[in-house]
Order: sequence, then structure tokens, then C-alpha cells
Amino acid sequence: MEQAPRYKSYDNTVAGYYIVNFGCRAAQADGAAIERQLADRGLARVAAVEEAEVIVLNTCTVTAAADQDARAAIRRVRREQPGAKILVTGCYAQRAPGEIAALDGVTWVVGNSHKHQIGSIVAGGDQPDFLPLQDFNARLNDSSFRGTIYASDIFAHTELRAAPVFDGIERTRPNLKIQDGCDNRCSFCVIPFVRGQSRSLPAESILREVEALEHAGYREIVISGINLGRWGRDFDNPELFPNLLRTILERSSIAKLRLSSIEPMDWTDDLIELVASSPRVAKHAHVPLQSGSDAILRKMHRKYRPWHYADKIEKIRKAMPSAAIGADVMVGFPGETEDLFRESLEFIQSLPFTYLHVFTYSPRPGTPAAAMPSQVRIQVAHARNRIMREAAAAKNVAFRQSFIGRTLPAITLARTSDAGTEALTDNYLKVQLNSDVEPNRWIQVHVDALTAPGLSGEVVSR
Repeated sequence: MEQAPRYKSYDNTVAGYYIVNFGCRAAQADGAAIERQLADRGLARVAAVEEAEVIVLNTCTVTAAADQDARAAIRRVRREQPGAKILVTGCYAQRAPGEIAALDGVTWVVGNSHKHQIGSIVAGGDQPDFLPLQDFNARLNDSSFRGTIYASDIFAHTELRAAPVFDGIERTRPNLKIQDGCDNRCSFCVIPFVRGQSRSLPAESILREVEALEHAGYREIVISGINLGRWGRDFDNPELFPNLLRTILERSSIAKLRLSSIEPMDWTDDLIELVASSPRVAKHAHVPLQSGSDAILRKMHRKYRPWHYADKIEKIRKAMPSAAIGADVMVGFPGETEDLFRESLEFIQSLPFTYLHVFTYSPRPGTPAAAMPSQVRIQVAHARNRIMREAAAAKNVAFRQSFIGRTLPAITLARTSDAGTEALTDNYLKVQLNSDVEPNRWIQVHVDALTAPGLSGEVVSR
């Protein structure tokens, strides 16, 4: 069998690559798949930008700030390693490839449509399909474009390719992406236009991935997706996400599964009961909210009302009294008056959240919300963000305090010093241990005290 082309450095030694991931857990899983592609093409992972000959920036575009972060990162790596080839991929690369290609130092721009071919692009072997997006097709020969662009219509993709299992990249808690894309059309969100329609990985492919990760020694896997609860709905014979979880539990012995974000309408009674009853599923529910105001949820085109959401959260808390419960919350959406913001804040304060991810609304090109009247002044939105974060911080402190003096299961993450290790509990609490424990081990931790970022404790059994 003919060997795939392999990238070599200028002196014919093994070339080094460095990858920077931005954004959600699905993007982190994409980054792991990219790492596998590069390793398969003969590149070696290096520890710093300065050592790399190929630098990959796997971008996010959920907010304008995410775009700015990506552009700043491109400029930074260009300064730190001017001789490296820079490849920009991910959601920003899919949304605005021409914008990125015009930046100094960018060698390749690879949209989500072509990220499964990054290994071929870097190695210069078989050329991947090159189907430029119409909005910049006429400008590809313009002198302002420095990088080569690989991107096409993301909605033409109807299947999800399995991300290759990786070994030796993540020391603990790898992400396994089993679903991509989204069929919802929230008025503020650009993600469906850069990720495409909802696509699911077949169950047998998922089981092979879980088996390989387990064989590699991992003890917790984070199951992720863009709209994870919709897994299986796109099959000719639709399948349900809770049934997939049961199959994974029955056909593997992985110590722990943790679920990433799942929309409120997909937290069915069946899923809640399964997560609550299985000791091998982490007691952790991330349930996107966006706003606690009914008027704002309607303008966002969200598919639930505040009372529907509250019912789900109350069921989760009743079934799992010690669970971490988190949400995404947006402030400053067009038309959000002071009264509507206060309505949202009061709703959130009434629910048993343990943490929040708070975002300031950012107009995304082409979305309905970007053209809505009554845009909120950025100074007002930032002030509301601060108020919401303070409310979230108070809830988080109260939740952490409630576990002082208790013993919890936790997985060790990484050594923070010669005599200290960080661990993450089953219910998503960071604990600093005053002892050296090898990463990737499930242990029992006695929580001693509250600290500024989390908790401190000691190992009681390994």
C-alpha cells in the first residue's frame, strides 16, 4: 500500500507542529482530530510556538471577540515564529475565509468543510477538493489574498466523519465529538452557517472510539457535540441519545462519561433518570438558557419558555441533589430593556445553578438579530454582564461551601507543583490536593476548605 505523503522540514528532519484551540468542547475535539492527522503525516508535536514549523489556529466565531482573539493570535504567532507556516481553520475560517487569507503570514485557510483534509493540505500530497465559497470566489486572485483557501458550502455535508482516536495528546478527559451541526435557527447564532446541518456519528463508530480511548488508558470521556441531544435524529431510522448512552455503558467499562451542553428540550425524563441512576455518568448538567425573559427568548427564536426551562432544572436538581448545574446566559440582546434584564436576573437567581457562562451579545453578520432595532449600547451590556457574573459567582461560592467536610470522587488532572495535584470531582468542582498524585486517576477526596478559584482537600483513598 502506498504511504501517504509526509511533511518534512527544510533540513529533512521531522517537522514540529503546534496547535491552538479556541471555543467549545466540540472545537477541542476537532483539534484532537487535527493533531492525529498531522502526526500521521510525520509531524511531531512541540511544546512551544517558537519550536514549530507548522502552527494551526482552530478558531471560534461565536462572537466578535472570538474573531478578534483569532486575529490577535495570528499576529502573535507571526511575531514569535516568523518562519512558520500558519494554518487557520475552524468556524471563523468557514465564515470569513477571505478576511483571514488577507492577513500577513497566513499560509492556508481551511474551513470546517475541509478540516478533515488538513493532513493532505499540509503534507502537499493529494490535493483536496477546492470549492471556493461564492462570496469571495471572484476575488481569489486579488493581490490582497496571501493564503490559499480551502472551503465550500458546509450544508453540502450530510455525514459526520469519525474523528480518529488519539493517544498521548490529552492526559485526562478527552473529548469525543459524536454530533456536529445544528438545525435550530436562533436569531443571534451563526453556528449553523459554519457547522452545517445536524449530523451524527453512527453508534458502532462511537463504540469503536470509546473502546480505543479506554484501551489507551483514559478514565473519563467527555461526550460532546454542537447540539448533542439531537444525536441520532438525522438517521434514516432515528435513534435517541439516552439509548446511545445505555449502549456505551453496556458495551464498555469506561469509568466515567461526562456530557457536554444539552439543550433544555432534550433533557427528557428518561435522560435525567439515566444520568441520576448511573454511577458511571458524571452528575453534571449544562443546560443553555440564554435569557430568563420570555419576551427575549421569543425574539431569540428559542424553543422553550422560562417555565419550561425551570421545570427541567427543578427535575434535574430533585433527581441529583449534589449535581453541578450550569447554563449559558446572554445579556444585551436587542430590545433587552432594564426591566427585561431584571426579569432575567431574577429568574436566574431563583434557580439552583452552580455556575454560569455569561456572554455579552455580539451581532453576527447575516443573522436576524444583527438587523433588529433597539440594539443595546455596549456600555450598558457590559454593566449587565458584570451584574450577572456577580450573581453567578455568589451561587458558585455557596455551592462549593456546601461540600466542605465531605468526601467526593474526583479524577486527577495535572500536577501543579512538586507536591500538589489538581483534581475535578464527579460534580465538576476543582480541588487542589496537597499531595502528588499521578494524573488520570479516580480517587476519593476529602474537601477541607474553600479557596479563591475552587476548593482544597486531601486524598483519602486511591
